[in-house]
Amino acid sequence: MSSYTTLPAPSPEQGLNRYLQEIRKFPLLEPEEEYMLAKRWADHQDAEAAHRLVTSHLRLAAKIAMGYRGYGLPQAEVISEANVGLMQAVKRFDPEKGFRLATYAMWWIRASIQEYILRSWSLVKLGTTSAQKKLFFNLRKAKAKLGALEEGDLRPENVARIARDLNVSEDEVVDMNRRLAGSDASLNATVGSDGDSVTQWQDWLEDEDADQATAYEERDELDARRELLAAAMSVLNDREREILAARRLTDDPVTLEELATRYQVSRERIRQIEVRAFEKLQEKMRELARGKGMLIPA
Repeated sequence: MSSYTTLPAPSPEQGLNRYLQEIRKFPLLEPEEEYMLAKRWADHQDAEAAHRLVTSHLRLAAKIAMGYRGYGLPQAEVISEANVGLMQAVKRFDPEKGFRLATYAMWWIRASIQEYILRSWSLVKLGTTSAQKKLFFNLRKAKAKLGALEEGDLRPENVARIARDLNVSEDEVVDMNRRLAGSDASLNATVGSDGDSVTQWQDWLEDEDADQATAYEERDELDARRELLAAAMSVLNDREREILAARRLTDDPVTLEELATRYQVSRERIRQIEVRAFEKLQEKMRELARGKGMLIPA
């Protein structure tokens, strides 16, 4: 993977806007091209193929990184961590599973960013529970929901509500609130420059559309569920697997009409195959999950 060293890197000297403009120059990949590049990497460790897979998804990594602006960390470093997660995703991506790389990579990108945040803040030890990490990533949002963004300690009723909603103790809520408050600064305080403009704390306000805690928790189960899915796919024949992947395991589902033409059958027949394949897959995943003590929702 030595070609990764040629990736554009965000830096305060370069300027974030310039970096974002630079990565837009890399073309997005069509599904067939992405599949062939991923096969070249998986089968032959083709570094050039891996490089193209990474560069075509740098915009995705940057977009996800923008959702983590509420933690007072240099945005260039957050994007760099997102790129590390992207490279790990490319390294492990299996194109035969039927998923698009973007769907697979977003979990690795988020996990890499979140681990970096936890390390950098030194507020939550990596050995703490997922509930405490959820508290770390969601306390600001929970306080805003209750209209409790005033300085100082939270009122007892707000502490109780947040503790209940986030499944932690009231003492943990109080402690985390004091730690976060102790590291707060004026929203207009200058915290650095990205080369093109001076950056203030308010520029890093959290993107409320990004559910970091949920992503963190889901990441804990992702590997196990991915293994279940891969094992369960073996219950399908080639046609069922291809149709199911085309209809349900891609960001841009193929239409019934297109598949009907490809397989020389009716649209209704394609729909029947899709439904039956999905039912078979679910049944097999539940069977495998029971053997591992996991629960797969109906």
